[in-house]
Amino acid sequence: MPQMIDVRSDTVTRPTPAMLEAMLQAEVGDDVFGEDETVNELQRKAADLFGKEAALFCPTGTMSNQIGIKIHTQPGDEVICDELAHIYLYEGGGIAANSGSSVRLLQGQHGRFTAAQVRENINRRDDSHLPWTRLVAVENTVNRGGGCCWDLSEIERIRAVCKEHDIAMHLDGARLFNALVARNQAPRDYGRLFETISICLSKGLGAPAGSLLLGSRALISRAHRQRKLLGGGMRQAGYLAAAGLFALEHNVQRLQEDHRKAKALEAELRSLPYVSSVLPVETNIVIFKLHGQLPAELFLQQLQHQQVRALSMGRQTIRFVFHLNVSDAQLEALLAALRGIRVPA
Repeated sequence: MPQMIDVRSDTVTRPTPAMLEAMLQAEVGDDVFGEDETVNELQRKAADLFGKEAALFCPTGTMSNQIGIKIHTQPGDEVICDELAHIYLYEGGGIAANSGSSVRLLQGQHGRFTAAQVRENINRRDDSHLPWTRLVAVENTVNRGGGCCWDLSEIERIRAVCKEHDIAMHLDGARLFNALVARNQAPRDYGRLFETISICLSKGLGAPAGSLLLGSRALISRAHRQRKLLGGGMRQAGYLAAAGLFALEHNVQRLQEDHRKAKALEAELRSLPYVSSVLPVETNIVIFKLHGQLPAELFLQQLQHQQVRALSMGRQTIRFVFHLNVSDAQLEALLAALRGIRVPA
């Protein structure tokens, strides 16, 4: 039987033999006591990469995002983000549950809003009826936006507005390295613009688990406390941190291979009669809509029969995500499977 081609997400990757060897060789200690040298090395490396003072290793990107929001806000404050933002849609209502903050949703272009929109939605602090606007959160790349990348100059303009109004900025950089590779940007381009940055190691970078929150020493010191409250202390976490170190050292530039495969899929989808639209593809995510006569459930069932797993993102909307476990041969098999889809009469 052919091997299953799993393009539901880039979270389904398996560690390579080289990554597993690095994990086996890791020097570990008790990270809650600050004694795991591999965790410490990963935190130093990531912080230095982005030009930040410190970093905190967390089990998940949801945790690093939620800690980032918590350390910038007080209950009753407000967070500005896009209506497609992961922190709003897919983190279990954590902004309300963990931080007690309300959310001001902006309607941007594929998840990317403008500095003018931010300025128009900042609440006055001299009006006791309104929550204080404390934080602006950006997601790059935008998952629901088809993996699109932000224009760095627009983020710079948002930063200027936030500085003017004493508002912090947090970056949900779950797939930030995809944006860095696609736009030929440097990590420090982002480090200088955000108070806190969350980066994920278990998506395109291929580690089995783990994310990092980056910021100033003072902010990361507060983040340690919040990680403890959320149950995120992991003791001998160096085995996972070693995978993260390996990912940062070996799996960043290869992301362009995932982008290449996604572009090839985009071209194929635009030629298929049952596809009504495809979001522009820039990185490793491909989101498209099916015509009404082909239900998403039936489409996914047909793919499953051809050893392909994909994901529905709502009515008639499908997402494919490329990663290091999808080979060129599997890409060709995927394209062939798409050409064989049958549409009900």
